[in-house]
Amino acid sequence: MGQKVHPISFRLGIIEDWRSRWYAGKKEFGKLVVEDRRLREFVKANYAFAMIARIDIERTREEVRVILHCARPGVIIGRKGSEVDRLRARIEEICKRKVDIRIVEIHRPEMCAQLVAEGMAEQLAKRASFKRTARKATDASMDAGAKGVRIRLAGRLGGAEMSRRELIRVGSVPLHTLRARIDYGFAEAHTTMGHIGVKVWINHGLVTEADAVAEKEAGLGVDAQKS
Repeated sequence: MGQKVHPISFRLGIIEDWRSRWYAGKKEFGKLVVEDRRLREFVKANYAFAMIARIDIERTREEVRVILHCARPGVIIGRKGSEVDRLRARIEEICKRKVDIRIVEIHRPEMCAQLVAEGMAEQLAKRASFKRTARKATDASMDAGAKGVRIRLAGRLGGAEMSRRELIRVGSVPLHTLRARIDYGFAEAHTTMGHIGVKVWINHGLVTEADAVAEKEAGLGVDAQKS
């Protein structure tokens, strides 16, 4: 089963936290789920240059809190905060509620699977060699401290007439070990030959009980199960 389950959803409630954190009744639940999706699609489409890897949404009765994890926070903040004010106003039009935006900087983009996948997709769209692109991505992540990297490419690789899959694996990526923090990212490269799917798994190592307690106190995660 571990081969076919999303690595992050597989670990929810164990070492991973939900990306949307709020409660609603039956009448409003569906509308808020659609609203969350619209909000994420809007931010990713208009601020992709900020290298946004993750968007967390928290809701209260009075406001919506949007937490952006990005590698280029200065681009979103803008000069004297002008750009973030513009973003807040546009999100308030979608949510029809007061919005609080928080920005978390990603210090090592090479360790973020979503950013690695999007970077590879951008290079493949420019007709770069898929083998060289994958090898450079794995080397950069391993040099940054990853325990293992796994990359799966699917599509008309190299302009071939028939689509195929290519798997690159370096180090250890245990998909069944729930205490292993596996970061996962997916992106699509839009080429003249068709779409190429890029999936990336990055192993950050095992999460100890002390790590889980520290993350819970910092408000970044949940309790880890005892091994």
